[in-house]
Amino acid sequence: MATRIEKDSLGQKEVPGDAYYGLQSVRAMENFPISGLRKHARMVEAMAMVKKAAAFANAELGLLKPEVSKAIGAAADEVLAGKLRDHFVVDVYQMGAGTAFHMNVNEVLANRAIELLGGKKGDHTIVHPNDHVNMAQSTNDVIPTAMRIASRLLLQELLPVLSDLEVALGAKAKEFDGILKSARTHLQDAVPIRLGQEFAAYAVTIGKCRELIAAAARSLEELGIGGSAAGTGLNTHPQYRFKLVEYLRAWTNINWRSAPDMREAMQSNLPIAEASSALRLLALELTRICNDLRLLASGPTTGFAEIVLPAVQPGSSIMPGKVNPSMAEMLNMVCFQVIGNDLAVAMAVQAGQLELNVMMPVMAYNLHHSIEILKNALRAFTDRCVVGIVADADRCRRYAESSMALATALNTHIGYARAAEVVKRALREQKTIIDVVRNEKLLTEDQIAQILDPIKLTEPGLPGR
Repeated sequence: MATRIEKDSLGQKEVPGDAYYGLQSVRAMENFPISGLRKHARMVEAMAMVKKAAAFANAELGLLKPEVSKAIGAAADEVLAGKLRDHFVVDVYQMGAGTAFHMNVNEVLANRAIELLGGKKGDHTIVHPNDHVNMAQSTNDVIPTAMRIASRLLLQELLPVLSDLEVALGAKAKEFDGILKSARTHLQDAVPIRLGQEFAAYAVTIGKCRELIAAAARSLEELGIGGSAAGTGLNTHPQYRFKLVEYLRAWTNINWRSAPDMREAMQSNLPIAEASSALRLLALELTRICNDLRLLASGPTTGFAEIVLPAVQPGSSIMPGKVNPSMAEMLNMVCFQVIGNDLAVAMAVQAGQLELNVMMPVMAYNLHHSIEILKNALRAFTDRCVVGIVADADRCRRYAESSMALATALNTHIGYARAAEVVKRALREQKTIIDVVRNEKLLTEDQIAQILDPIKLTEPGLPGR
């Protein structure tokens, strides 16, 4: 393979001749052959946007030649269009702060800009990765800025999917509103509830999680770009950071804003932790809901079997005809991964020291991974599970009417102690609560109809009054 020789402060090395990356990227590949994992595509795109905006801002301020600025912008546009992606070669697990990945981006954009200006890759007298592509920038303000941009863009993709799940659960709540069933507390029979009420509560929970994530997305819109190496803005024009943010705002229609304190924006990764924490809370609630659905669908002959989840594929390699709650199981696993990712993010966020947190690469990877898998999993779960759920209304009602918890409605008429005796007799003689009340003549038939009507027991009020 043809090669070219490049030099840096540590010496010189061969670089593949057709590579848009350069010597520092080669060193990173040699130093960090760790996982084979690469940055999320949105992180690459966020870096390209920052570099383009920086080039345009510096040119507008008279610090960068217009032709160099345009060439860097054109190279960035190619990256944003999906080109050159194979040249971002640095492993997720790399040197602190993400300097290796940052230089990988600088080198790719510089070498493509050189070509666009008629030169050959590696001729940094035309466009230099540090002097031109990285003008007025540092890894220490570029990486946290790109992290926030990428995370915000990814959350913009997740939120509508989450809204779709909320709507689908709400639709099931309406569909199942007339279906009476037994509630269960401690996994034991409880007072009647409507199946639609259970699903309505699920929808409310998802709505609350969506609001938390939307709030976290707004926190990510505050950018510390322009802080350069230590948050002081050294080597930057006073108007540079504001102009850069204006470009980003115009290109994305997102309300990016310059951080009021660039030191804080560099030292703290609170918005990243906030976003990851919001996803963890969503994952906890989704896990609970999935577990409920799996339990309600258990059976079909030896479980609750109050609902039926769509059959998406055979459930066993040995038991013919077996169907499993596959989509809910998949979402459970995704949620466990998101919870684990959040722990990695949390440990990285607290590891900052003085002016910088060098653990940003692992934060970015885990947060972006969580958003991506949640987005894909929720879309599949909504479309291939929730919208197809059906209820066994007869089975639900049978459980509700045979529940000993119906005796709760007797408390205000015959007292708790007497009602407990009714339950004991019903269990001992394998009768219903209504049978025992009727046999012992505790209530008239009209009172039984009024007080022990299961449907009326699913709304606030004093039974029979």
